[in-house]
Amino acid sequence: MNEEKRRELVEVLADDARRSTDDLARMLDASADDVEKEIEALEDEGVLRGYTAVVDWEEFDDDRAEAYVEVNVSLDRETDYVDIADRIARFPEVTSLTLVSGNYDFGLTVEADSMNDVSAFVSEKVAPVPEITQTVTHFVMDKYKERGFGMGDGDDDERLSVSP
Repeated sequence: MNEEKRRELVEVLADDARRSTDDLARMLDASADDVEKEIEALEDEGVLRGYTAVVDWEEFDDDRAEAYVEVNVSLDRETDYVDIADRIARFPEVTSLTLVSGNYDFGLTVEADSMNDVSAFVSEKVAPVPEITQTVTHFVMDKYKERGFGMGDGDDDERLSVSP
């Protein structure tokens, strides 16, 4: 499969990974066997790392809590960003971890059963890491869009409509 078709395949899978191989083949004007081989190659190369659903947890489970945590670190000769990231990424509560530019070094997305659990995780597991000098936690209060999908039912506007 050429690079253009390969990119198109990745984009289609990123949009909806539930499409069948036959559907993908029709969309790409390729054979189902070629699509299957290319998907396997992309998985082997680490380009495709998983398939997941976008879940509106508020609709499913009101008790779940999510927070964005800003983390500042102090590096030394033996420790670099990758070392710290490897340590933090091991925690199952950390669902996303990025090295960022700006006023802090890492951005974490943390999920747990409650706000207290998120707070306890940050204070008991993240903050004690020796190289971490500061954490700032921002709790997610409501979600409007996740990975390109609108969240909620859209009927939350309680304002009165006004007609001229």
